[in-house]
This record gives sequence, C-alpha cells and structure tokens, in this order.
Amino acid sequence: MKIGLYFGTFNPIHIGHLTIANHIAEYSDLDQVWFVVTPQSPFKVKSSMLDNHQRLEMVYRATKDYDKLRPSDIEFNLPQPNYTINTLVYLQEKFTEHEFALIMGEDNLKSFHKWKNYELILEGYHIYVYPRISEGSVETQFQKHKKVHFVNAPIMELSSTFIRNSIKEGKNVRPMLPEHVWEYLDEMNFYK
Repeated sequence: MKIGLYFGTFNPIHIGHLTIANHIAEYSDLDQVWFVVTPQSPFKVKSSMLDNHQRLEMVYRATKDYDKLRPSDIEFNLPQPNYTINTLVYLQEKFTEHEFALIMGEDNLKSFHKWKNYELILEGYHIYVYPRISEGSVETQFQKHKKVHFVNAPIMELSSTFIRNSIKEGKNVRPMLPEHVWEYLDEMNFYK
C-alpha cells in the first residue's frame, strides 16, 4: 500500500487540511493519507498549543468518516527534537509492507534544501506537493525531479492560527472546522 504522510501540529485540524488530504488520497496514486501529528517539543512551551493527545483526538474525529484518511501518533514516541528523515526510516522499518511518501505544501518545498538529510529523503521517497500562495520560488533541482509530484489540489488559504485567534475573539468559526472537531472544541472550551 502507498501511504502519504501529512505532517503537522493540527492545532486545530481544519477543513483546509481535510480537503487537501482527501484530494490527494482520491486523485493521486496514494492509497491512504496519514495525518502525522507532530508532538509539542519538550523544549518549547507554547500556551496556544493543545496537548498532543487532544490534537490527536481532533484528527481522529476529523478523519473517522473517511476510509482513506488516518490519524497517526507515530512521532509521539520518537526522541525529540525529531527530524522527518528519522520518522520515515522508523515507519519503513515498522511497516515493511507499505511504501511511504511525503506530502507538503509548495511553501515547504521552497525551503526543503535546508531540511536535515533532504537528499536522503529525495532518494528514498516520493514527495507530493500541493499549491500554496507564498513568496519565493521552488529551486530548479526540485521543479523537474522525478520524485517530486505537483498535485493540482485546491488552494486553501486557511490557517490554524487564524482559527485560534478567531475563537479567542469570540467569532463563529464553525464552517472552517469538520463538524466533529467543532463539537469537541466547543465542549472542551479550547482556545478561548
């Protein structure tokens, strides 16, 4: 099975994340997309960052009605600070029957050459890139690389930061969140 790994803090997961992941699961050769919830770094205290398991719970609730989307807490048990290459190697050893690929926004591809062991990632894994509106351009080495696939997904200009700030200001953000996530946030009084 080919699995795309979509990394993020998902603080909170919103309809933009879901739309992109579902589009890639439906319109590429990937069989599933796993939302890899990035743990909060023990070295950074961010008051707006929900606990790891609360964010995982939101991803679970957001994806439970989608056959091709899954939550993953795989990074919770890896040493911190963690690098993407370590997670990829760990997953490949743990799930030898699967082939893993990376999903990232075009904005991340622009700084990909700064990632730890980016050459090894490119050597061993395909990268599926969704469009983002951002400054700068993608390096030539990635534009035509055989392992870099540009996916014609919808451009989603919605951010978790915007949603958190809006909740704090008492705005109605319900349409921006999957229904089950909205219910959980509301019930738990998160971000207020």
